[in-house]
Amino acid sequence: MTATAPRSGPSPIRRPLAAVAPLAALISLLFGLVLAGASPASAHAALTGSDPQDGAVVATAPAEVTLTFSEQIAMGDDSIRVLDPSGKRADSGAPRDMTGGGAVRYGVQLHSGLPDGTYTVAWQAVSADSHPVAGAFTFSVGAPSATTVALPSAEAGGGLVGALYGIARYAAYAGFVLLAGGSAFVLACWQRGAGARPLQRLVVRGWITLTAATLVMLLLRSPYTGSGKLSDAFDLDGLQAVLDTKPGAALVSRLLLLGASALFIAVLFGAYAKREDEKEKQDLTFGLAIGGAVIATGIAGTWTLAEHASTGIQPGIAMPVDVLHLLAVAGWLGGLAALLVALYRTPDITAGAVRRFSRLAFGSVLVLAATGLYQSWRQVGSWSALTGTRYGQLLLLKVALVAVLVGVAWISRRWTARLTERAGAGAVDAGPTDAEAVAEPVVSVSSADAKPSLPAAGPGASASSDDAPATQTASPARDAADEEPPPGEEVDPERAAQLARQRAALTATKEKRARDADPERTGLRRSVLVETAVAVVLLAVTTILTSTEPGRTEEEAARGAAPAAATPVTGGQASLSLPFDTGGRNGKGTVRLDISPGGTGSNNVHLWVDGPGNQPLDVPEVKLAFTLESKDIGPLPVVPDRLTAGHWTASNVQIPIAGDWKVAVTVRTSDIDQTTIDKNVKIG
Repeated sequence: MTATAPRSGPSPIRRPLAAVAPLAALISLLFGLVLAGASPASAHAALTGSDPQDGAVVATAPAEVTLTFSEQIAMGDDSIRVLDPSGKRADSGAPRDMTGGGAVRYGVQLHSGLPDGTYTVAWQAVSADSHPVAGAFTFSVGAPSATTVALPSAEAGGGLVGALYGIARYAAYAGFVLLAGGSAFVLACWQRGAGARPLQRLVVRGWITLTAATLVMLLLRSPYTGSGKLSDAFDLDGLQAVLDTKPGAALVSRLLLLGASALFIAVLFGAYAKREDEKEKQDLTFGLAIGGAVIATGIAGTWTLAEHASTGIQPGIAMPVDVLHLLAVAGWLGGLAALLVALYRTPDITAGAVRRFSRLAFGSVLVLAATGLYQSWRQVGSWSALTGTRYGQLLLLKVALVAVLVGVAWISRRWTARLTERAGAGAVDAGPTDAEAVAEPVVSVSSADAKPSLPAAGPGASASSDDAPATQTASPARDAADEEPPPGEEVDPERAAQLARQRAALTATKEKRARDADPERTGLRRSVLVETAVAVVLLAVTTILTSTEPGRTEEEAARGAAPAAATPVTGGQASLSLPFDTGGRNGKGTVRLDISPGGTGSNNVHLWVDGPGNQPLDVPEVKLAFTLESKDIGPLPVVPDRLTAGHWTASNVQIPIAGDWKVAVTVRTSDIDQTTIDKNVKIG
């Protein structure tokens, strides 16, 4: 009768995969929910004002339409279109850059002699942090009328192209974390791991993922910020236009750095892994550490140069802080992924390596806390934005996840301490057969020196149903596995397969017995698995944050989009709202201006300066000037008097003739910080 091998235990190959399967399922579910439920990336540059304003009714057609934005943008020849009630173009062509005095403003000339009716202004551009922005509004000449123009409903950067670009962004961050963090784990925590195939595969797959995602983003960049058509991904003219932009240059730079990182990986897992001489290995470790740090910093900088940190307030400080933040994320989360793979897939990960990673993770957390605090202040700016904007809410979720991750890491650290104490005592008795094995006790998944004897019989013995049949057949199976065919005898393929199954079953039984008898290693593996699961969620939330409009910008856009009274065309009160930014501390706000009666002759001017949250902002100085450029009159200076904090007034302001007057307001917020903003208003 042919004996069969026991099949009660899982194979040694399937067990690690089964252990990591919950993490893989969590990753798939998380990215599915994010990509299915998330809207296209929110705009990071926002329209804060326009002239004419949205919904305004003017007596005669203006000479031009101007748009004011919260940050720098890139405009094309067709970025601003003005359409008449029949849908025909009413503008004369490419927009004109009118940026000055801290305000980002673009204007487009209109045709002369435009008829009365409702006009539609549609615009599309790319914000300074690389995200596409678009919008539309209407104004009327004479009186509102019916129009055949439908306002666009699709968001910029949406559709299939937007979804694919978003997937590539997630993959790029994940690839960088695995590449940089896995390499750091090998060099800083477990140098012998350079020869471990599972760690090699982890880092190489990170490199492949980041490279492929970067290529996809480069090809999709043109349709993502333009037409939205997938077929335009291979348009050479569009690709050339992308290469001339800051995001395109950043993606190309990333590809060049990935070429250098391929050489780094080849040395790390080639010559370095095979080097035996300790002195030479120390020198090579130092060289690889310096080279790897330079490459990782450069790759992190490709995100910094084209996204949030490169625009807004204090970019000179924000950019290096953002690089440190990304490197800390990679060192912590990427090292955590490498530790998880080492615990489940390598037989000789040392307790010392786990201790060193614990120190590396602790340092990364400190850097994350410091840089994250600064980034939060810079991107949120107020308590109301922290709780009242999507960016602020995601930031609170990220902080909560970091707190959970630190708590689980503390549990992992306790398991590491127990394991080190127990294994350290055993290493003293083992004898100095291997220098590193004595100094760094092994955290083995399948300990070769584990005793194969059964646990003592007791109340818990029947709880492990897998042990009984495996133990009862262990001796016959071992005898069968040790059988060798006589010399010259042909091996039966069926018999060889049976022997292989028996050896696999014996290995599985031995590993399971060793694992069940080692609660420290089991606890460490489980806590690290939980850490990695939380880290995956944290990385996804961080990626979403990079594609979400900052809370500070969202609040500014809401203030700028608030409906204002239409500028009167004959008599009455003229009202203006002008956002400003002096560039210094407390330098952002809005000037509200009322001119009454808004006609020729004597007028009274009331001016309010509002800071963040629409609170009165007490500034040292405010000045006005009126200019009628069509008649070459002015500027006529006006120095208002301060009534209360944020409220200024001037009486008997003489407007000699009716026309489109340019009102220039100079705001000084400190001894060295001031700006001048202007807007046209019809008076008389």
